Amino acid sequence: MNIFKFFGFGQSAALTNRYGRQMSGPSETIVQDVRGVGVDGALQIATVWRAVEIIAKTIATLPIMVYRTTGNGLREEARDATLWDLLHNRPNSRQTPVEFWIAMLLNLVLRGNAYAEIKRDSKGSAFALIVLPADQVQLETKASGDDVYHYVNGSDVRPIPVENVLHIREMCGGYVGMSRLEYMRISVSESVNAQGAANGLFASNGRTTGILSPEQTMTPAQWGQLQDRVDELAKAPRQIQVLPGNLKLSQINLTPQDIELLTTRQFSVQEIGRWFGVPAILLNQTEGTTTLGSSSGDIIENFYKLTIRPYVVMIEQAVKQRVMSSRERATITAEFNMDALLRASLKDRIEIAAKKVQNGLANRNECRKLENDAPYAGGDVYTVQSNLLPIDMLGQQTAAVSSASINTVLQ
Repeated sequence: MNIFKFFGFGQSAALTNRYGRQMSGPSETIVQDVRGVGVDGALQIATVWRAVEIIAKTIATLPIMVYRTTGNGLREEARDATLWDLLHNRPNSRQTPVEFWIAMLLNLVLRGNAYAEIKRDSKGSAFALIVLPADQVQLETKASGDDVYHYVNGSDVRPIPVENVLHIREMCGGYVGMSRLEYMRISVSESVNAQGAANGLFASNGRTTGILSPEQTMTPAQWGQLQDRVDELAKAPRQIQVLPGNLKLSQINLTPQDIELLTTRQFSVQEIGRWFGVPAILLNQTEGTTTLGSSSGDIIENFYKLTIRPYVVMIEQAVKQRVMSSRERATITAEFNMDALLRASLKDRIEIAAKKVQNGLANRNECRKLENDAPYAGGDVYTVQSNLLPIDMLGQQTAAVSSASINTVLQ
């Protein structure tokens, strides 16, 4: 027996590299007989849908910019580059950029891997990206290093070279990302069971109607006849019902709170939110919203930093490594404009622009451009506040300004 296997090492699919077809799911489960829930089933859980939607739409609607490094080390927008049109305008003939990135992120967030086939021209530059569903792609690694992706479409299996596949990986210890949906199977199953229990509870109006207690002793046959009569009346249209006398009805109410069903479902929202890194406040859950900060603004800012930004960096690096040619990587960069997340607040934008102008970090026309306002003459001048001066210079600036004013009048 292998000594590593004896001590329980080397068994994890998440932290093991092996040649052949790569696996993205766990090799073991901590709870036996847990029902498997696929993508379609998981997305029927409101919390899963909302968590995936928030992450995918937040990133997909960020502008992705392409820059070219100039000779003096500065950057300028490379609107004439093929990559600009590919990433910013038209990834393929069937999808807009937002639709493309939502599809990629749907695969990445749920399956841990997002794939797109890269179509290249004769010069090696990419001109189209075609989404490949993660459930239809297998990576085969070989000892020779000639790895290959297999795209399965029905009975057709088509190999695609590594250099023609944009592969974005989630957290991983090997060659493929770990499938979040597979690892969170227990939590999803728990949520599905709670959902089924809630549906059954509310289908019966959330309570047992009551207990009929006869005041006299009844034979088994009489018990059976009484139960049959009650069952018939329960199925009958609503009207005045007649039962034998000497029966006492004891009403029993089993509310969702009594069986702690609502508490279970609230916990399920928080649990699934933890799997996706989405705070409860964004999932319309009011309990436990101060985990990462004292206000909703703090929580959302941490969500951007701890959940959204890592995804953005994953995508940017994968695009640089897989989509760009070696010639493009020398002078071209592509990145999401995270500053767009601040555009929700006009007050914040104006305050930031004012500070930049006052401290000479930007001129007025540059700030106006960000707001889609037209430039004006003289707006390209960089200015700074002159309030803070050494004591021995006080009065000198005033004199200089007064002299300049007098000269202007005399002219």
